Amino acid sequence: MIHPMAIVGREVELLGPVEIGPFSVIVGKVRIGEGTVIHSHVRIEGETEIGKNNQIFTGAVLGTAPQHGKYQGEKTVLRIGDGNIIREYVTMHRGTGLGGGVTSVGDENFLMAYCHIGHDCRVGSRVVMANSSQISGHVLIEDEVVFSGLVGVHQFVRIGQLAMIGGGAMAVMDVPPFAIANGDRARLYGINRIGLKRKGLSVEAIRAIQKAYEILFRSGLRREEAIQKAEKEISPSQEGGKEVQHLLVFVRGSERGITRFRPSRPESDSPDPE
Repeated sequence: MIHPMAIVGREVELLGPVEIGPFSVIVGKVRIGEGTVIHSHVRIEGETEIGKNNQIFTGAVLGTAPQHGKYQGEKTVLRIGDGNIIREYVTMHRGTGLGGGVTSVGDENFLMAYCHIGHDCRVGSRVVMANSSQISGHVLIEDEVVFSGLVGVHQFVRIGQLAMIGGGAMAVMDVPPFAIANGDRARLYGINRIGLKRKGLSVEAIRAIQKAYEILFRSGLRREEAIQKAEKEISPSQEGGKEVQHLLVFVRGSERGITRFRPSRPESDSPDPE
């Protein structure tokens, strides 16, 4: 179902029944999977691949050229998976030649109004981004991350699986998996226990993750020493061992640096002024 007031270019491929609302403009080498609904006033261009059963709401702009000073018009791609909800005025840019040429978004993500995903980002599946979260270029977001509103993520930062980023946070360093992070120049506030429980992890598994965090971030050891200690004390075969191994690989692979815990305030400190 294509509204007569929509513009659909000759190169566009519709891979099954698709609904396109009035005043939407779809041009370029765009491919759209069956069951996808594109509401009014949406613009999709460039080499953009959109999977099945997506909902794309009014004002979204997908597949435009990256905001990068060295982009010279080279052919790059935006890939979006299946079952995503892309709300009003969300923007996603194609990749750059310098960054690998691909911006990718997985399945079943929920991107609320005014969110932005920059060039060369890799976003996993089942990610929730609340209103006006802004993701710079070259960012990696693993599966099941939750962003509260007005979050900013610096370029080249990685956000680990099942992390939760608090409202208004500015992530300038890697946020490890299973963490809660918040604040301007975000700091860690503990592990995402609620998210882990919803994922179905046992009490023992959550305890193993908590123990790994204590070793990595509270022991005072250097990064590699802490990783080795955690590897010795938490077996991959025990409850939570798989998740801890993922955490250790993430921390070991950090190039930008890992977000740390907020400093503990001494008990003698007076309360913050209102």
